[in-house]
Amino acid sequence: MADDGERHRQSRLFTDDDGEFDPDRAREESLPVEDGEVIDTDDLADHQRYVEGRGIYDERNRVNDLTGREWKYATKSVIAQGYPPAVQHDLRSEHGGQKPPRLCAELIGRFSKAGDTVLDPFAGVGGTLLGASFCEHEGTGLREAIGFERTERWIEIYEEVLERENDERRERGEPVLAPQELRHGDCADLIADVPDDSVELLLTDVPYWHMDELEQTRNERATRESKLGSFDDGSSGEDTDLTGEGGGLESASAETQTKAEWLAEMAEKFDRFTDAVAPDGHLVVFIGDMYREQSYEFLSADLARAIESAAPVTLAANLVWYDPTKDLHVYGYPFSFVPSMVHQNVLVFRPDGDE
Repeated sequence: MADDGERHRQSRLFTDDDGEFDPDRAREESLPVEDGEVIDTDDLADHQRYVEGRGIYDERNRVNDLTGREWKYATKSVIAQGYPPAVQHDLRSEHGGQKPPRLCAELIGRFSKAGDTVLDPFAGVGGTLLGASFCEHEGTGLREAIGFERTERWIEIYEEVLERENDERRERGEPVLAPQELRHGDCADLIADVPDDSVELLLTDVPYWHMDELEQTRNERATRESKLGSFDDGSSGEDTDLTGEGGGLESASAETQTKAEWLAEMAEKFDRFTDAVAPDGHLVVFIGDMYREQSYEFLSADLARAIESAAPVTLAANLVWYDPTKDLHVYGYPFSFVPSMVHQNVLVFRPDGDE
């Protein structure tokens, strides 16, 4: 270890003209810098190591592969991520509730480690699966992903997106994205084939259902533009919400399913899903709130309570995904304030028993 005189000499070497520490100069000399300070790697504990350009990594980290500096920013409760016109966005947009794959990659990086298995029981057009593949080249390492999807068309779109994206990546000289496994069928049946404790992260977007015929006719233009879903309680009125990637009918009776019935169905499914998640894993769930009949439906809170009441999990965090690119509409003006939804909630659960 360098003595005090040596460290003092090093600090003088990397100062600017005013005698202040110059981190840019330190980086140019390949010295490890963390938060504006040169790191003496000899002072790191046995369980710590410096990762060039990323900061100090603690080997005791069992949640993800992030360094302390990366972890600090990953704990921000608001994620600003728009819908970029990338990753074959036009094709994926055939599904009304698809999520940006790089947003999924960011969440996968927060709640899993390289080589872990990620499960999406409502996979849609495969945003989670693409995100797991992006992690190999734009994150901390490849994850193995499994998706369940009932609609064959969405599976076809995922496969076509992967093929197109990889053709373009080859033309640019970039490494291709690894294919992931998207299984066709009902998640209630397919989950039985997933061994207990074999999944480190469940990342999904819960399904909504379509408006009934009356609502579709009444609000045809808004439905076509935003592809919204809605609870069917037999009433009318302006609705705004954010639809899930799993979107579409979850059962033959979904068009007449009440909110309570939907919550009960989701609770039952997540109780079964949780068996597949490892004790130190996480369940991360997208859910958009809804404004209906001049009342705000706090679906994220309702769903969190329903899942916690049925499955052996504890709500650990509520993140907010903010989409700064979402179009704004004039709702309620000039008589009543109606929110224009530009966010979704991201519920983070831990299996019970995890410290």
